[in-house]
Amino acid sequence: MNVPVISATGLFVPDDSISNDELVASFNRWADADNAANREAIEAGGREPVAHSSVEFIEKASGIQSRYVMSKASILDPAVMAPRLPERADDELSILAEMGVAAAHDALRKAGRAAADVDAVIVACSNLERPYPAIAVEIQAALGVGANSPTRGFGFDMNVACSSATFAIQIAADFVRAGTVRSVLIVNPEICSGHLNFRDRDSHFIFGDVATAILVEAEDFAPPQHWRILGTRLSTQFSNNIRNNFGFLNRARPESSDAPDRLFVQQGRKVFKEVVPMVADLIGAELEHLSIAPENLRRLWLHQANAGMNRLIAHKVLGHEASEDESPTVLDTFANTSSAGSIIAFDRHSADLAPGDIGLICSFGAGYSAGCVVVRKTA
Repeated sequence: MNVPVISATGLFVPDDSISNDELVASFNRWADADNAANREAIEAGGREPVAHSSVEFIEKASGIQSRYVMSKASILDPAVMAPRLPERADDELSILAEMGVAAAHDALRKAGRAAADVDAVIVACSNLERPYPAIAVEIQAALGVGANSPTRGFGFDMNVACSSATFAIQIAADFVRAGTVRSVLIVNPEICSGHLNFRDRDSHFIFGDVATAILVEAEDFAPPQHWRILGTRLSTQFSNNIRNNFGFLNRARPESSDAPDRLFVQQGRKVFKEVVPMVADLIGAELEHLSIAPENLRRLWLHQANAGMNRLIAHKVLGHEASEDESPTVLDTFANTSSAGSIIAFDRHSADLAPGDIGLICSFGAGYSAGCVVVRKTA
């Protein structure tokens, strides 16, 4: 049976970043204007005034300090407070594909791999630009994936929210084990700002935009230095505590087309309470299955959603408070980038590990969904 490995990862980062100071100033300007416009209703007790946000509130609640975005000016404009991305013609590369291609080029360069020698593309992310044609097939065409492949190349899109990348890694690893392909390019383009309600004080700071890429290959086809995939484990459990009801049937219900739940909504306290033990149990079960003691984990690359959740999960897994070296954070500068978060952490904080070191990539989020990938670095 072929042994699957991660040959390389890649990263695309937008040019613009929004600090908490900038985001709070925009929110508070809008809140003041909204409260003034609804002064009579507020004074009559018909509605509550919008409370101000603050940098202190954001950083205490999440650990986030800034985030990268694809459309800064419109997000900070109190009259808009949403990304504005120009429509592209059907014969132009879509924006998700453009981001994905950039991340893919980075991964391919690091692996010394030509796109023509890759067999398949999986686009795995929380929010797809369109239902069809698949963004993965568009990226396949843009890169020339499969030109030299025995399969001639194929691609498909998939979505398991924030766990999309780890789910895709297991799918790609299974393809490799089965001998279906030698090389799979996973791409995670995330414009999370597109489904964020920037007028919701409790969540307006959560998300950022980015794209990552992961090259999963058969070990005998991979470059000499790579990460052997020792095991993967996935879990889902239905919950409405993180939800986004935007979809193709919205036009069939025009009376609710602008409802708040057409954007990201969550019950944060419930999510924290229910997801942390679910993820810790998932990781523990996979480590036990692989006969790996927690103290033999050199590093955890966890989903970057909330600093408090990561601290608690790492503590449950390792049995002690994790250091920044043991569980590195990128959440502070990237915010929550959904499926891409744990891959950014891996991309930015894996080169220093020594051959033989064991690490764990883990993601979790809406669904609920959770996935972990245990890897060992080779020479």
